[in-house]
Amino acid sequence: MSHTVFGIRHHGPGSARTLERALAQLQPDTILIEGPPDADSLLALAAHEEMAPPVALLAYAPDEPGRAAFWPFARFSPEWRAILYAHEHDIPVRFCDLPAANSLVQKRGRRGKVREDPLGALAEVAGHGDAERWWEDVVESAREGLGAFEAVTEAMEALREAFPDDDPREEQREAYMRQQIRKANKEASNVAVVCGAWHAPALVEPGPAAPDARTLKGMAKIKVATTWVPWTYGLLARESGYGAGVDSPAWYDQLFDSAEEPVARWLARAARLLREEGLDASAAQVVDATRLAAALAGIRDRPLAGLDELLDATRAVLCFGSELPLKIVRAQLVVGERLGEVPEETPMVPLQQDVTKLQRRLRLKPAPEPKEITLDLRREIDRERSRLLHRLNVLEVRWGEPTETRGQGTFKEAFRLEWHPQLALDLIHAGRWGTTVHAAAAARAKAMAKEQDSIAKLAVLADAVLLADLPDALEAVLGALADLAALDRDTADLMAAVPPLAQILRYGDVRGSDTSAVAGVLRGIVLRTAVGLPGAGVGADEEAGAKLAELVDGVNSALALLQDEALTRAWREALRRVADGDRLPGTLAGRATRLLHDAGELGSPEVAGAMSRALSPGEEPERGASWIEGFIGTSGLVLVHDPELLQILDEWMDRVEPEAFTTVLPLLRRAFSVLPAGERRRLGERLRKPKEGQSPSSELNIDLERAGPALATVARLLA
Repeated sequence: MSHTVFGIRHHGPGSARTLERALAQLQPDTILIEGPPDADSLLALAAHEEMAPPVALLAYAPDEPGRAAFWPFARFSPEWRAILYAHEHDIPVRFCDLPAANSLVQKRGRRGKVREDPLGALAEVAGHGDAERWWEDVVESAREGLGAFEAVTEAMEALREAFPDDDPREEQREAYMRQQIRKANKEASNVAVVCGAWHAPALVEPGPAAPDARTLKGMAKIKVATTWVPWTYGLLARESGYGAGVDSPAWYDQLFDSAEEPVARWLARAARLLREEGLDASAAQVVDATRLAAALAGIRDRPLAGLDELLDATRAVLCFGSELPLKIVRAQLVVGERLGEVPEETPMVPLQQDVTKLQRRLRLKPAPEPKEITLDLRREIDRERSRLLHRLNVLEVRWGEPTETRGQGTFKEAFRLEWHPQLALDLIHAGRWGTTVHAAAAARAKAMAKEQDSIAKLAVLADAVLLADLPDALEAVLGALADLAALDRDTADLMAAVPPLAQILRYGDVRGSDTSAVAGVLRGIVLRTAVGLPGAGVGADEEAGAKLAELVDGVNSALALLQDEALTRAWREALRRVADGDRLPGTLAGRATRLLHDAGELGSPEVAGAMSRALSPGEEPERGASWIEGFIGTSGLVLVHDPELLQILDEWMDRVEPEAFTTVLPLLRRAFSVLPAGERRRLGERLRKPKEGQSPSSELNIDLERAGPALATVARLLA
């Protein structure tokens, strides 16, 4: 009865290669692997032909969405290679770490650099920039198989003495692992234990069982479920279920496949990638970059070129010193964009199964890299795709984020798709709402309608429900919306509800949804808004006025979309009362004046009068500046084409006292900074023109006599 401990580097390709040779040499009859025993029943799926790493074990608390943890595996992870070895040789294999039922209850502490990646710390001390090249240089080349891991255990023992870890959770983990080793030793004569190198010294000699039993006594636990989920190379980062990871999985993937001459192979791939992007990268440059990487390693007293040297050589030779093409190389050949796959037999909640079926039927394959798609809602398959993405968004499974469409027409929709493993957990927890995407999204929308206390949020929810094509839920949401709108006295909240409700009416015809109920609710909200808007701004400060002005813009745009003459007339009468009112924020009054002018309700003379009143000496300069900011909005063309308005503004600026100027200037700069550069330039040109009865020299206040010598010198230079 004996066991052999293999202390590995998590996700280390060098450790994986050495471990495979060591297992072949040892020929164990049982293998224990660091990982949650709750997932032992899932180990058989690792050998499934449809299983494609990177994948991760997911352990989660079904009743507590916030409690979950992932244990990721890449094809070059030593633990993964040990699992495959066990299946290939028909050897029992199971996990031996602390169960997730216990670990998910505990709060994880922050680990130091040495504890996080002890073998990486040793590599750094030895002067290697790449821990895997250090393994290849020091461990693999010096010792083979079992001897390599004996050396690692000795090194870890010294490291643990120098950097002790007093985290009680680590003590519990090692106590549990020792218990599992004792149990395995009773059942088998030759046990292999694969664990993180840090734990190896604590597991070589299990010792008496009583102390470990006391350590584990009374530990809290919760109910958990486990499954496999696809993972990505981008997520093989420093924090995982192992507490360690790698920053360069694509580089490690190649190291696992080709330990011989990895530098030249990697640089050749980098050159090919740059050529595919239309950039120059020749074979001769690959040779030069290989030599440079080796030279850099020598200068840095490193026996082998690592990733640092590779990237420096790539930047200097293949990218001509530019960081931009190097980003392409990093994304593809350092991190990578691989997304794993799990077989259909993997345990899933019914909602996950429904999403998987829909993804296949609608030909929307999940991918880790962002992808832009445009849907034509006149096509049935695109309508179904739109429904799926919007329903998932209702369930807060954010696979597809809506984006701006290119071109005209309400029959088009654009999404940015990006799948990441966290979405699998989101789907699992969304499964409590129903067994299909349709049923779950409808149930959640109805529940949200009952919980909302804001008419604006209900309007946004109604828009989302319509886009998701959930008629039963839409009826419930509109009912709640009508009830709340009848009681809501907050004009700002009412105004915020208008744009999404207008969107509903706009999309209704395209999707074939019945939106007649929306029209009645919207009409009532707009009329109440028109009545309440002037009073909402009375006595408000400029910050509140700016928010109201933004809401006014939204309502104005929505009404232009609806083209309802009666509502538009009521709204413009409200804007006129705001434009003519007293004790209103300058930003709000200015915005109302501008919207009336753009609609043809106020002519230039009336606008000039309103501006003169707002900028009169009797008004505070700060309110005048805010009025200008509200009036300009995002377009200054009205000042370009109306000299009278520009002159009023110019003369007002001349009158501002020096004490007030320091307060006014930031407001004006903010107002004009949002204008396009072309508009600002044209305004400057207008202001540079001489005023009537004034010569150019007097406008610019230039002393021509004093400037004479300078002008003569410039004339000689230009001659």
